[in-house]
Amino acid sequence: MLPPGLFEGSHTGVELLSESSQLGVGMEQAVIESVRYFAECQDCGAELECWGVQALMGGQLRWDSESACSACGFAVAVCGGDMPAERRDQMLSEHGAARLQVNGPPTKSVAIMRVLRTELGIDLKSAKAVLHCVLDGDYSGTLPEMEHLARTLRKSGIAAAATRP
Repeated sequence: MLPPGLFEGSHTGVELLSESSQLGVGMEQAVIESVRYFAECQDCGAELECWGVQALMGGQLRWDSESACSACGFAVAVCGGDMPAERRDQMLSEHGAARLQVNGPPTKSVAIMRVLRTELGIDLKSAKAVLHCVLDGDYSGTLPEMEHLARTLRKSGIAAAATRP
């Protein structure tokens, strides 16, 4: 679960949580991006303000959302689950794409593909295609997604970073 009050106020850009009391001692910083969107209130039909957050916390990607209706008071928070494609597209549009940068000798290609296959759930042919995109600096996604891959690659001994142009 995300720290209390995470959805309060405006969340634009990237936010890094660094308080050890929120993350636990010895844990990597969380990488968080959020988007604001509107939907119809299921109780009264009024406009419902919603916040969605993609976070890399404790080595896991997660999608959390919170909604509140100013007309009737309906409120809901949904924690965990898959990020809707529409919200991912919105996040990429608002924050820009991050790129996965890998530095190292071509001899590491097999190790990189192993990580890509495991983390992305893809077959060998797809992993080869993604590897070429990664090595060319053309593989991108949300910052939490790219940082997740970069951390996994670093744990496998491969120098990697998530960057924004």
